[in-house]
Amino acid sequence: MNNIPNDPIMLLSFINMKLRDSYSSLENLCEDMDISADEIAEKLSAAGFEYDKEQNRFR
Repeated sequence: MNNIPNDPIMLLSFINMKLRDSYSSLENLCEDMDISADEIAEKLSAAGFEYDKEQNRFR
């Protein structure tokens, strides 16, 4: 995963900002940025965050 933060809190902020400002879903974001949705979800899940598809953000 290039050019995205490794720190889970920074990653949370980065991904949620991208989802809010530019992407209608996690899948669209990951496809466009060529990153793995599973890896993002796994990293953020380990920090206690889960993706809310309805809200299009990690909580």
